Amino acid sequence: MLNNMKKQDQQITLSLLVCALLLSSFSCAKKQDESVTTTASETLAKQRMTIKISAQTFTATLLDNYTAKAFLQKLPMTFQMTELNGNEKYHDLSASLPAQAGNPDTIRTGDIMLYGSKTLVMFYKDFQTPYNYTKIASIDNTEGFAAALGAENVTVTLEIN
Repeated sequence: MLNNMKKQDQQITLSLLVCALLLSSFSCAKKQDESVTTTASETLAKQRMTIKISAQTFTATLLDNYTAKAFLQKLPMTFQMTELNGNEKYHDLSASLPAQAGNPDTIRTGDIMLYGSKTLVMFYKDFQTPYNYTKIASIDNTEGFAAALGAENVTVTLEIN
């Protein structure tokens, strides 16, 4: 009977050891996957584009979303932006982009967003909004951005930085 108890104890110990090893292995694999995901996400979030308006150049950081990725594929682009409401410029793109619109509540100077699925909008004043947009990017340093866009229609060039 003592031999049977020893065998059972050994089997239980062995089973516990195997379980511990499996759990440890799973935990390490999960941590490694999370690390890779975070690194990829950080890389995408650091993707920048250059915005040229007349003689001034600004940089913007693209968000890590489907809309920004699709938009990035269309660069470089040069187009005329139309003035609207004294706080934004817009341009209707030739093709739709995937949109995940939501209400941002507050628009910030330097926000670059998609209205609907085809209208690119650059905002040069802060304000509250009831409208839905998909955010694409943000100007890194907005100093002089409103002045560069001006009160009239303007030509803008966007390039991958």
